[in-house]
Amino acid sequence: MSHALRTASLERATSESQITVSVNLDGTGEADVATGVPFFDHMLTAFARHSLTDLTVRAAGDVHIDVHHTVEDTGILLGQALLEALGDKRGISRYGDALVPLDEALAQAVVDISGRPYLVHSGEPVGFEFHLIGGHYTGSMVRHFFEALTLNARLTVHLKLIEGRDPHHIAEAEFKAFARAFREAKALDPLVVGVPSTKGKL
Repeated sequence: MSHALRTASLERATSESQITVSVNLDGTGEADVATGVPFFDHMLTAFARHSLTDLTVRAAGDVHIDVHHTVEDTGILLGQALLEALGDKRGISRYGDALVPLDEALAQAVVDISGRPYLVHSGEPVGFEFHLIGGHYTGSMVRHFFEALTLNARLTVHLKLIEGRDPHHIAEAEFKAFARAFREAKALDPLVVGVPSTKGKL
């Protein structure tokens, strides 16, 4: 059974950021990312590698003010690109789940390519949202990014930190868990005929 190329390339420009994103859902995890936010680049690269999604991101934003706009707008555009690349979702597995450790941190993610955007995110320790990872990436941006991506990709995502102390490890475990769960969910399953929903549409 042959499938159309599951790719997308999009642009977004506002007074706060100018961003381009390209994705290939059937890639090998190659990443070419430059957002002006080094730790965010690291997280997007991890997402690409562990979801086996080829990803190119270029972003120029007002990071001299805060990384917020660049992170949020990248999440919006990446979500829109994933949605476009998924197409009509015929033949996908639809569901994925992953449990990923990074030293003392342990995160779990469950992804449903449902067409219904919903994020449940829990478990981060009190104060994590205020921590500057690498001196520039606020811990609160982890949730903010996943909110933007989930809404725009129309995914149902449950993301839970089970254990964790080091802020870098916490964030990276969460990104990698999401990536591995998304990898399962977007995978083409030869046993699936049509769209995996009783509604006939996702």
